[in-house]
Amino acid sequence: MENFFSESGFVINGIRHLSAREAFEAVEKGAFLIDLREEFLTSMKTFKLSNYIICPLSDFNENIGLLPKNKPLIVADATGLYSKEAVKILTNTGFTVANLAGGIMDWERNGFHVEKKPNETLSGQCPCMLKPIKKRN
Repeated sequence: MENFFSESGFVINGIRHLSAREAFEAVEKGAFLIDLREEFLTSMKTFKLSNYIICPLSDFNENIGLLPKNKPLIVADATGLYSKEAVKILTNTGFTVANLAGGIMDWERNGFHVEKKPNETLSGQCPCMLKPIKKRN
């Protein structure tokens, strides 16, 4: 399993980064996608996958032991910035792991399925004016 990601992505500073397509293909072959986004973000939109675990970054260190060590992992966040640190920690702990370059933003932009929860989505011109989007009948 150590070579699971060897034919995919690119490596920068020892971290393997996968495109959305490469990550999707890896999940189809048995990898798990680990979503590091906090609950206030995952309540609005999630990856639509069977091998999917939400493990917020704020609880990450406490929950490492709950992650499947016998499966390759792909770590994701909103844009791919914060997930790199989690990849380093998981690699040093013995996991086979890669980073989803561009996070859920690139995932969705490339046409891969996400589950949107309209009742949880916010709308507004600036943070001071955010309010829930109401469905129109």
